[in-house]
Amino acid sequence: MTDTLRADVAEILEIAPGDLDADANLMDAGLDSIRAMNLASLWEERGLPLDFADLGEAQTLAELQVLLEQRQAGV
Repeated sequence: MTDTLRADVAEILEIAPGDLDADANLMDAGLDSIRAMNLASLWEERGLPLDFADLGEAQTLAELQVLLEQRQAGV
């Protein structure tokens, strides 16, 4: 799932997935509120249990991955 999240975030930021460091702050990388809303909508369409508020809580790709794993495990 990490590759999917990385690819989605990289696409929204218009960068190559390999250029996105898992521990980089996504806001510093260019994730603004409009892009975050678009990303949350994409994940909703795909059935991923992440939303707009999660992008404020989890500031890095690594943190998003942990949050997603917790939700999928029912934690």
